[in-house]
Amino acid sequence: MTRHLRRLRAIIILFLTEFAVTLVLGIAGVVGFLALGREVFDRDAATFDAAAFQWTRQLLGPRQQWVEAVTFFASRYFIMAAAFLLINWFLLVRKHRWNSLLVPVVALGSITLNLALKQFYQRPRPLLPLVSASGLSFPSGHAMISASFYGLLIYLAYTYIRRAGWRWLLIGGLVLLIALIGLTRIYLRVHYATDVLAGFTAGLVWLIVAIPLLKQLEIRARRPLKIQAQAVEKQPE
Repeated sequence: MTRHLRRLRAIIILFLTEFAVTLVLGIAGVVGFLALGREVFDRDAATFDAAAFQWTRQLLGPRQQWVEAVTFFASRYFIMAAAFLLINWFLLVRKHRWNSLLVPVVALGSITLNLALKQFYQRPRPLLPLVSASGLSFPSGHAMISASFYGLLIYLAYTYIRRAGWRWLLIGGLVLLIALIGLTRIYLRVHYATDVLAGFTAGLVWLIVAIPLLKQLEIRARRPLKIQAQAVEKQPE
């Protein structure tokens, strides 16, 4: 086994370990969310959802193509493609290996948690959707994925962009995008408003759990990984 293959194996093992630990703690972090989510099915929530359908229709007006374009930016296919590009940017341009691990953990973990939550609640989608949609309704996958992935971009922008003007402009744009994605899901009647709010909440919980945990794992893993790399370099090809 060559030196490069040994390094690749160490990185893969580290990623799988981080993903598994973070996912377990992320599931624990949404236990409170699961308890609160039961309130979704009472009569007050039904009234709120009905009012939200009418409000978004008045806010966004007649159906327009931009509505479907906005909601696409939180689809699984787009998020996975965007995550892949971001990973490569951190690996090849910024040379920041730890952020290249953070991105897939957050993205894949958010998708995995969302599927688990949908199976737990088994809530059907609203009747008479304006576009075709499959699967279960609660919590909204688009809302949860957008809150976690674009929330991660907000964290990265706040951390690494030095110019305050550009930093806050990007953060404001990302916050607006997250909000619009949630509104369009209600507008298109593919999710109830409570689905969207639950998705935002779960996505933020996942992000709040994942980032500090991965930073701690990074600190703890730096030293043994450095020692391992030095040992690998000393071995013959």
